[in-house]
Amino acid sequence: MSATSAAPAGASTGTPARRPGVVLAVILITQLMVILDGTVVNIAMPKIQHALDFSPASLSWVQNAYALAFGGLLLLGARAGDLLGRRRVFITGITVFTAASLLGGLAPNAELLLAARVLQGIGGAIAAPAALTLLMLTFREGPERMKALGLYSLVSSGGASVGLVVGGMLTDWVSWRWGLFINVPIGIGLVFAARQVLSETPPEKGKFDVAGALTSTLGITAIVYGFIRVAEVGWTSAEVLGAFVAGVILLVSFVLIERRVSHPIVPLRLFGNRDRVAAYVTMLLVVGTMFGMFFFLTQFMQGVLAFSPLQAGLAFLPLTGLLFASSRIVPRLLGRIDGGKLMITGSVSVLAGMLWLTQVSASSSYLGGVVGPLLLFGMGAGMIFIPLTGNALAGVQPEDAGAASGMLNVLQQVGGALGLGILVTIFGTASRNSDAASRIPVERAREILTDGVHAAFVGSAIYAALTLAVVILGVRPWTRRDQATPQATAEPVAVDSHS
Repeated sequence: MSATSAAPAGASTGTPARRPGVVLAVILITQLMVILDGTVVNIAMPKIQHALDFSPASLSWVQNAYALAFGGLLLLGARAGDLLGRRRVFITGITVFTAASLLGGLAPNAELLLAARVLQGIGGAIAAPAALTLLMLTFREGPERMKALGLYSLVSSGGASVGLVVGGMLTDWVSWRWGLFINVPIGIGLVFAARQVLSETPPEKGKFDVAGALTSTLGITAIVYGFIRVAEVGWTSAEVLGAFVAGVILLVSFVLIERRVSHPIVPLRLFGNRDRVAAYVTMLLVVGTMFGMFFFLTQFMQGVLAFSPLQAGLAFLPLTGLLFASSRIVPRLLGRIDGGKLMITGSVSVLAGMLWLTQVSASSSYLGGVVGPLLLFGMGAGMIFIPLTGNALAGVQPEDAGAASGMLNVLQQVGGALGLGILVTIFGTASRNSDAASRIPVERAREILTDGVHAAFVGSAIYAALTLAVVILGVRPWTRRDQATPQATAEPVAVDSHS
């Protein structure tokens, strides 16, 4: 997941690439690979759980390990490109991502798979910001750049949902491991092409805010870990309380560090604008809703509706299609309709879809219980993300443009991981308390899974309701006549992302 930002510093002064078409292809394939990997393993979760003996709660780390490493280190990765040269950093990131994909595909146990997912996230965090900046350097401002950014946004907006379909195909036809192996030949090809066609950018002077990146990433990780462990050991566990305390201390340390360092990874002045803060909180909530919906609906379709991985992946096509369509239609609507009104309408649609999903049961069918919510969710998300990005970037000073758009990327990943962590807690509690009465083991397992998924969908609906409340209070379209034209578009997910 990543947002298309305003031009990074220096984007208008780079040396034009020798072969712009090939450069664009390299960047788009990289973006698709990084975004897709946030969710490509999502469809394979039941297979991964069985193969590597994950517990139902710890299974969410297959997605969260990637999301937290990717989101937490994204701004540091962008800074690395500024200071070390973007071609060099881009190639390094792709190399790390490719090697980690091979390691994950070969993983014999859960621990090694999670380590590989963390390394994938680190590689993605290094490569993705450099890829966007190289795009801005390759195409000069005007129609060519707008066309390139449109393609980039299309890949970004659809990558996460395409990952569900691709993951289903690979898991069903070959093995869940090929959701990771497929990156290896692609990554090798990207490294070779990048060496041939990308021009290096001159390094800038400055410092790395390593302390800020580590304290923020570890702080969020500790809190997500605490929520996930609650599902297994309860709220009174010393391990859980320790994780929450450590998370709070680390995040407070992060704020103090950002106030004092000369080159903060997150300039705190970005949070001085009410509209921008509302946009950030909205991103945090709506992506949390989406990650939870993807994760638990996947398990419901395979565990209750008895879908194969391929069928489950294809079942998300209604949502995928609407997200692709919205990325083309919504920018045109923004010239005629206030962006705030679009966001409110989209939030209502997302909430309606989640409320509909709370009605699913063991006797529900795909057509009767799933298609409608997916259509409502896809339509609503499409109306939210594009004007949301415009709100987050409106009024940002040029020197903060990269950090402001980068924060949207970070919040997509962190919001998804945090939301999924909270929903896993709800799922685990409901599963433990399930009063499933069937004496047949398979039927009892289905009933317990249904009870847990139902509770998780109720939690997602609450998330969606909070999203609507934040949009109404933060956007306030009735208080102004004009809506700033969005400078960018952002894609919906991740899980790996992905998202």
